[in-house]
Amino acid sequence: MNHDEYNLMLTRRQLLGRSSTGIGSVALASLLNTDERLAAEPSDQSGIGRAKRVIYLFQSGAPSQFELLDHKPKLDKLHGQQLGPEFFKGQRQTGMTARQKKQVCRSIYHFKKHGDSGAEISETLPYLGQVADDICIVRSMQTQAINHDPAITFFQTGFQQAGRPSMGAWVSYGLGSENKNLPAYVVMISEGSGKRDSQALYGRLWGNGFLPSAHQGVKFRSKGDPVLYLSNPAGIDSRQRREILDLSNKLNARHYEDVGDPETITRIKQAELAFRMQTSVPELMDTSNESKHTFDMYGEAARTPGTYAANCLLARRLAEKGVRFIQLYHRGWDQHGDMPRDLPLQCGDVDQASAALITDLKQRGMLDETLIVWGGEFGRTVYAQGGLNMKRYGRDHHPRCFSMWLAGGGIKPGITYGQTDDFSFDIVENPVHVYDLHATMLHCLGVDHERLTYKFQGRRYRLTDVHGRIVNDILA
Repeated sequence: MNHDEYNLMLTRRQLLGRSSTGIGSVALASLLNTDERLAAEPSDQSGIGRAKRVIYLFQSGAPSQFELLDHKPKLDKLHGQQLGPEFFKGQRQTGMTARQKKQVCRSIYHFKKHGDSGAEISETLPYLGQVADDICIVRSMQTQAINHDPAITFFQTGFQQAGRPSMGAWVSYGLGSENKNLPAYVVMISEGSGKRDSQALYGRLWGNGFLPSAHQGVKFRSKGDPVLYLSNPAGIDSRQRREILDLSNKLNARHYEDVGDPETITRIKQAELAFRMQTSVPELMDTSNESKHTFDMYGEAARTPGTYAANCLLARRLAEKGVRFIQLYHRGWDQHGDMPRDLPLQCGDVDQASAALITDLKQRGMLDETLIVWGGEFGRTVYAQGGLNMKRYGRDHHPRCFSMWLAGGGIKPGITYGQTDDFSFDIVENPVHVYDLHATMLHCLGVDHERLTYKFQGRRYRLTDVHGRIVNDILA
């Protein structure tokens, strides 16, 4: 595209920004000095907007509801029963088990009731049981995708195909940042102990899609520089970096007045943020000032960078610093086989630290303003994959019903919501779709999911595109 063709595509806003009277320079200065100017204040109408931030603990690979949060005692009697075609009613199955004999498989783990709420939680999650009265268990989640990548993409972006903005990007776009020295949206990834060949997690899962690129998630690493290219190169000190940045900003500002591309503004703002992060991020990542009590609460693994426990501790520190959306991915839950070996390892990774995060935030008076979400991309089948070898059994993908839990940030504590049938095959009470979860999360942040939109390619898109309802029954 040549320069004349580009001029024909200018929006009114870009045209005004480039007007000859210097409006462009004034607008640029305004943009650079008000990084938080677009932060939409959460509305207090009708009790909306108790949460200021989200910590999303995404369990990549799909944890089995049968072994964790959805007790099905009748399966003990039905164990080994073969399920015929009439049971499935033509419902979609994966190619991994489509032709195998389907035999009902009980769980080898015991459940018991916890707290005043009497929440039934598996023995695999003993620490979660200790905070049962602080969480809301949703047993009636449902999704549309049956394979990992589209299912994870759906949860993160509201669409099964790549290209849409991630949930964190939408929150950043809608609410802005509370801390000018840190990104509004931070991502951390940990490897599970139970499975080494986990699904890939692509950067597009925390991408900005068609939103301005300032809203994409920033991935924090556990080795080397926490953020790539944040450190100064050899021979360059902070003063020299500032001089280089000032010169770069002037050149980019001139380019913006000539061309009017709003992404130029984004680049300037991101460079300024990176300069500030050179001080704020190393300080944030240094947990040496945390007390022994804190490390005892999160577990010894919290002392090892990159572990799920360490990332949960960092999530609390990021929440304290005002980061809007904190996304933790924990890989390794895709247990088609060897569940008796792998599941305890995975639960060992996440159970203590997840419960500690709730307790830690509560002790600091931050739980009511922090929404925590824990869960994967779909559920697991009632039948065993590969037969009924109870020392090595696994379960296939099942999108029709599965379990998650939420805490804090306007969520009603100490309740279990929704119900599945005896086979956890269908939902019999209070279904909650992915879009409903998104709508409810945004509601807790004070955002109307139908009004948070962005015009792209001729129409207005939203995270809940184009439906979704707020699950009022789980709101405090």
